[in-house]
Amino acid sequence: MKKFVGYSSVLPWFMASLLSAWVAGCGGGGRDAILGIPTLDALVPPTVTAVVPVNNATVVAINNTVITAAFSEAMAPITGTASFTVTCAAPCVSPAGATVALDATNRIATYTLAPATALAPLTLYTATVTGARSLTTGLALASPFVWQFTTGPTPDTTRPRVTLTSPATTIPGPTAGVPTNTAITAVFTENMAPATIVAASFTLTCAPACVSPSPAGLVSYTVASRTAVFTPAAALEVGKTYTATITTAATDLAGNALAGNQAALPAASNYVWTFTPAAPAPAGNVSVFSTNPVAGDAAVCPNATINATFSVPSGLRMNPATVNAANFTVTGPAPASAAVTAASVALDSATGRIATFTPLLPLVAGVTYTAVVKGGATGVKDLAIPANAMVGDFTWNFTAAACLVPPPPAPVALGTVSRYGIFGGSAGMTNTGNLTVITGSGGNTADIGTIATGTSSVTGFHDSAPSDVYTEVPGVNVGNVTGKIFTCTTSTTGPTNPTNGVNAASCALATQARLDAQTAYLALVAKPGGPDPGAGNLANLVLTPGVYTSNSGSFLIEGGNLTLDAQGDANAVFVFQMASTLTVGGPGAAAPQSVILVGGALAKNVFWQVGSAAIINAGGGGTMVGTIISQAGAAFSTAGNVAPVTLNGRALSLGASVTLVNTFINVPAP
Repeated sequence: MKKFVGYSSVLPWFMASLLSAWVAGCGGGGRDAILGIPTLDALVPPTVTAVVPVNNATVVAINNTVITAAFSEAMAPITGTASFTVTCAAPCVSPAGATVALDATNRIATYTLAPATALAPLTLYTATVTGARSLTTGLALASPFVWQFTTGPTPDTTRPRVTLTSPATTIPGPTAGVPTNTAITAVFTENMAPATIVAASFTLTCAPACVSPSPAGLVSYTVASRTAVFTPAAALEVGKTYTATITTAATDLAGNALAGNQAALPAASNYVWTFTPAAPAPAGNVSVFSTNPVAGDAAVCPNATINATFSVPSGLRMNPATVNAANFTVTGPAPASAAVTAASVALDSATGRIATFTPLLPLVAGVTYTAVVKGGATGVKDLAIPANAMVGDFTWNFTAAACLVPPPPAPVALGTVSRYGIFGGSAGMTNTGNLTVITGSGGNTADIGTIATGTSSVTGFHDSAPSDVYTEVPGVNVGNVTGKIFTCTTSTTGPTNPTNGVNAASCALATQARLDAQTAYLALVAKPGGPDPGAGNLANLVLTPGVYTSNSGSFLIEGGNLTLDAQGDANAVFVFQMASTLTVGGPGAAAPQSVILVGGALAKNVFWQVGSAAIINAGGGGTMVGTIISQAGAAFSTAGNVAPVTLNGRALSLGASVTLVNTFINVPAP
């Protein structure tokens, strides 16, 4: 429409006839078959599809100097009548001198604080995007998009890491059997500064015998899923070895450079992985495999999120850039509540196949809503090259209703053990492999501990300077603890060496931590029991907050992932009680499974009370979530595996040891 504005004052009849042509055109929808321009029904205002910090976020780092808003389409520069502001109420002084810019795709706007400035601690901020216009149609946001977040007391000093790649990372590599027609992706542990995820910081090369893909314009970043995507310009060559690299130029929103896999923390380093293409992924269409709520559900809680799980050709994931508020919409009956504003539309990182629409405001009881996942040329797509799309739109209806549900379980107080990534009870802790890192979220460090007294009860770990090193062999079993190691024994070298003897203060802290873990375990046992929704196997379920109790005494997650949906409640708690074992992964040792959080669910609010032992992804890989408190130990992966297992939570054992093999542990804030 913008290109006709200059004629409207001279030839008003031309505009009228042109609009008539739009309405009467032969194209039906999308583009007019004669004029080749968008028809009226295609002119939809742009929307905000994700923001960082997220709406109602708390404990935001004060050096989070980049505030981000992602849009459903390319946007014009945010100037003139358009604005992106961040304000706070007096006595706080709103930021001054900030700059607003769009990334290379024009789909991500960043509000960057002036140099040498920071957010005020413990302060509520309001961010507002007003009047931003589509670069293509000139249409503005239908209304200002407003969200709030609250800062914490401290800056973020934790380096971001790569938590998952596709193709998968194997050490030493290369990963075999990769499709020749796929994009390359990496998922980060933290929200990244979009301006640092570019062709210069994410590269793909191959040996001189083949032609390295041209990097120009092929790198993108999706805010909602923290995912970088490198899309080769042409199919990769069969049998050649490719090297993907994300450099330390990639930083989080606080400016911390990437901690990759080329050096031990706290150093910054590149993340490098290799793979060898085999054959192209089979051709096929994308489809919606399942939804939550299901079609026709008449009892959807007002605070629910809406999920769609996709089916894609083997070996592929969905393109996170296409899973946005333009392609996944929820509407009510016009004119009231005609469109539900999304706080975010995001693709899960664990599988790359589950889309979650989180409403900015609760749904209205008694209203029937229509959810649409859009197909076609501009709809959702996978990461194939060329991309596979859905043949047409997928539509389903559901009705919101006031929910009469039992009070949700309260979180369990962990006391001093909340700071521990692993606790080896009275037996100790063992690490094998060189990729193990135990760190904390939101700028926190993370500790490990045990009350074991044997000199060999802790092996394969070192902590922060001045470092205690516990029987590490370079190249064999180096585990980095970003906090401290608290034990009742001595280290091989360091302050707690055999000459200096046991550190009494350290032993006292470990002893108290075990007491607090025991108290938390008993509190979990005491909670009233709940249903066993999967007859012992939680795979392929989507569970809402509550207590779940295994009838057989054991829980499995085998044959699919488990999704935990907080339904928009960041305080929602999930408790899993089992008298015996917890097994994640399989069937078969080599099949990793994951726990996926949607709808605002937080790892700190997920608890696993295990009567005996926990075995997590024995074949390596996968992402586990929550605090595991067991009577008889926990094991992550098995010796010889190089694909890292990720635990966003804690592994606390009261008795037997905790064993890790190439494991990333991210300890959530209490």
